[in-house]
Amino acid sequence: MRPLLLSFLLASTLWGYERIIALSPAINEIIYALGADGKIAANSEFCDYPEAAKSKPKVGGYLTPNLEKILTLRPDLVITQIDNAKLSAQLTSLSIPVKAMRIEKLEDIRTAIREIGEIVGREKQASGILADIDRKLHALHGITDGKKILIVIGENLTLESRIFVAGQNLYFDDIIRESGNRNAFESGRKGQPILNRENIIALNPDIVILLAPMKEVKGLTDAQLTAPWLTLPISAAEKKAVYIVGKSHAGIPSDRLVLFLEDFRRFLEDYGNKFPIDKR
Repeated sequence: MRPLLLSFLLASTLWGYERIIALSPAINEIIYALGADGKIAANSEFCDYPEAAKSKPKVGGYLTPNLEKILTLRPDLVITQIDNAKLSAQLTSLSIPVKAMRIEKLEDIRTAIREIGEIVGREKQASGILADIDRKLHALHGITDGKKILIVIGENLTLESRIFVAGQNLYFDDIIRESGNRNAFESGRKGQPILNRENIIALNPDIVILLAPMKEVKGLTDAQLTAPWLTLPISAAEKKAVYIVGKSHAGIPSDRLVLFLEDFRRFLEDYGNKFPIDKR
């Protein structure tokens, strides 16, 4: 075993991790939510929440961080997501301790919060965050059932092509199922589903939820984003059940999942109140 790695293992066992580099926004946000932001030695350029995260030293992008700068910062641990295997291998080859986490499905998010809580010595805080997520999930039960829900990722002003949607590979699918409804897009294929106008019409979703985290940055309005959807011959357009999450927490699998769950519940309640006959 390399002397540097052995020293790291002994130090982390005795004193814990004090200099962590968080390479993804979700990991960065979880550490902040646990009250352990003092342990963040640096993060990536895309880690911009909460506001204080912007002032942390940056080590480049999530997929292409500056390895030399990471070495200079002498981290106890670099935490990244498991989809960047090449980076994990590079860090390991440089004797930089790395923890690669899968954060895709709902159970992945739970595991990430629990494990990061252990890493930073905030197990109690992690348990509190998980309990809050479970409460918000439970609150989705019985509002409206059996509806086909399509979750769309990105700010689309036209629906001709390249419409990214949530498939069975992401936590949105788990949330839809937990609520007693079903994902309008169902497929056994892995990877990012990409649809076009004809595909969407064929799916005929009852509810469409648009995740538009860059809405304000791009200067877009709700009317601009919903307009192309309301012209489609689908149930969601007929019932004007097209909703928008236009804040930065849209699509971030961190503790801020509870904010999306609140949005999701509000959309279901609006639909249920408008169409009470459709509740069951």
